[in-house]
Amino acid sequence: MAWNEPGGGKRDPWGGKQQPPDMEAILRRLRDGVTRLFGGGGGGAHGLVPLIIAFMLFLWIAGTSWQSIDARQIGVVLRFGQFNRVLSSGFNLKWPAPIERVIPVDATNVRSVSDEVRMLTKDENIVMIDFNVQYSVTDARQYLFAMNQPDQTLKQAAESALRQVIGRSEMDTILSGQGTALVQQTEDALRTILDGPKDHPELGYHIGLQVKAVNFQKILPPLEVKEAFDDANNAGNNQQEVINKAIAYKAQVVPVAEGEAARVRAEAEGYKAAQIAIATGDAARFSKVEEQYRAAPDVTRKRLYLETMQGAIGNSVKVLDSSNGKNLIYLPLDKLRGDAALNAAAAEAAKKEGGQ
Repeated sequence: MAWNEPGGGKRDPWGGKQQPPDMEAILRRLRDGVTRLFGGGGGGAHGLVPLIIAFMLFLWIAGTSWQSIDARQIGVVLRFGQFNRVLSSGFNLKWPAPIERVIPVDATNVRSVSDEVRMLTKDENIVMIDFNVQYSVTDARQYLFAMNQPDQTLKQAAESALRQVIGRSEMDTILSGQGTALVQQTEDALRTILDGPKDHPELGYHIGLQVKAVNFQKILPPLEVKEAFDDANNAGNNQQEVINKAIAYKAQVVPVAEGEAARVRAEAEGYKAAQIAIATGDAARFSKVEEQYRAAPDVTRKRLYLETMQGAIGNSVKVLDSSNGKNLIYLPLDKLRGDAALNAAAAEAAKKEGGQ
């Protein structure tokens, strides 16, 4: 009811005979009901104690008898502080606390640990390595109870595996392009430390962690000797450059030389075949002439003489007449005609130049 009504003055909200509720009477009736429920006969405020206790007991049981586990987590149940079971994701019932307690463990996210360490190589040099290890939880029970600090234990195990690998390698090998092999060796050594050797798995740490990957962020010599190592690397790069140029020159020159050698061998084989053919032909021709000479010596002798004289005189401008001892001049008319034509053409050209 409103305090002020339209058209009238202020009125009492309880409207004459209406009285406010008697809170003491309500509490008294509630107390009597609880007393009858629990069989008590006491009076006063002591009658509310069982009701309060029952209500608190209900809240305790309702609030601590269930546990919701995220899909990315695994719930580890402890009963009176001792491992009892593992809860899957979703809504799970349990005994109320402190009888049972649930510890959720994140088992899906990939964790990582990094560090930068100085290590001694096989050839007694010092190298600085910045490494990173990625891992995840595979066994929540081992992760919680196998060791006190499993993440720190994995970091120390990774450093131990890295020292083992670096201690077997020389400085030049570490700083060269063989980093991938060293990473794989470090990863295998770390897995052996955590899970134990295949023939003795009981020797492993078994802390419930699985290594996903090992990475080397930086591999550098100490700052005190960095300049000297840079000079050595530059010398190595220059050496490799010269080697590459030599290989390229070899690839260019060798095919040319091989081709030239093949050409010379082919010419030699051709010359050999030609000379053999010529010699074979001359020998066959001589054999034929010998047969004819044996059959008709005079005729063959005269024919050979004439053929020889024809070849000799055909290439000479002078002929010796042995009959009377005089020299006869042989005039090749075709050559004289050619020389006369050339002289006439030269004279004509000189005449034209003189007229100009």
